[in-house]
Amino acid sequence: MGVLNVLGGRVLMENPLGRFSCLKIYEGKSGFSSASQKSTMPSFRCSANPRSVSPYQNKDPFLNLHPEVSMLRGEGNNTVTNPRKDSTSGSVIESVGDISGSSNYNEAKIKVIGVGGGGSNAVNRMIESTMKGVEFWIVNTDVQAMKMSPVFPEHRLQIGLELTRGLGAGGNPEIGMNAAKESKESIEEALYGSDMVFVTAGMGGGTGTGGAPVIAGVAKSMGILTVGIVTTPFSFEGRRRAVQAQEGIAALRENVDTLIVIPNDKLLTAVSSSTPVTEAFNLADDILRQGVRGISDIIT
Repeated sequence: MGVLNVLGGRVLMENPLGRFSCLKIYEGKSGFSSASQKSTMPSFRCSANPRSVSPYQNKDPFLNLHPEVSMLRGEGNNTVTNPRKDSTSGSVIESVGDISGSSNYNEAKIKVIGVGGGGSNAVNRMIESTMKGVEFWIVNTDVQAMKMSPVFPEHRLQIGLELTRGLGAGGNPEIGMNAAKESKESIEEALYGSDMVFVTAGMGGGTGTGGAPVIAGVAKSMGILTVGIVTTPFSFEGRRRAVQAQEGIAALRENVDTLIVIPNDKLLTAVSSSTPVTEAFNLADDILRQGVRGISDIIT
């Protein structure tokens, strides 16, 4: 039996018959151990029953190449049989009965975390477009900006309270980074229970540029599939923001499973030269929304 993929604390395994099982990782109090540490491995328990993976099973070829997506969507047989031994493969299948009555069993929990002003604006646009199937959060150092968001108050996370006093990062990524580190425990609580997390931000400023890599790193350390979707500044925003954006992207790339970078300047080629600046920023937010929706729709 070989491991096909590890996704959000679940391990997808395939046996010689072409069947796969989803095994959930149960951590001990000490968490996962690094390769250099000598400690017991986390235990595995069956959380989904095996089924056959056939090239003709899904009409969508993407799902045939990525069966873990079908797992996140909760597809497959809902009936789990009693413990028995497969005489052909020698594997033991343990199950606990019919779970079809549980509507959220194996249902992927996706959270979109908008970091900083740009990320928060993108989340606000997603909410306005009535995007479904995800849970929205905003993370910021500027408490006044957060109060203007349509995000539920309990999903607004102010970071760096002691460091910034709610006044923002002043365009300094180092302050954004330290603010996120100060609030690491609160970030972990916000991410808890997620199968997949989108971290979105407008790179070049303070909170998003410095905080997004820290938040993504926390998510990834928790075993959550982490996707970064960010924009780079328009040229008219100045060289300083452009340099900070590239540094932030480099840091974010090391802390995500997948990174999507959208250059804002490319968007200007699709609009007229007389387009107002505010409309250009709204277009950038809309592109971020489309990126999140495109991936989340596949899973949900």
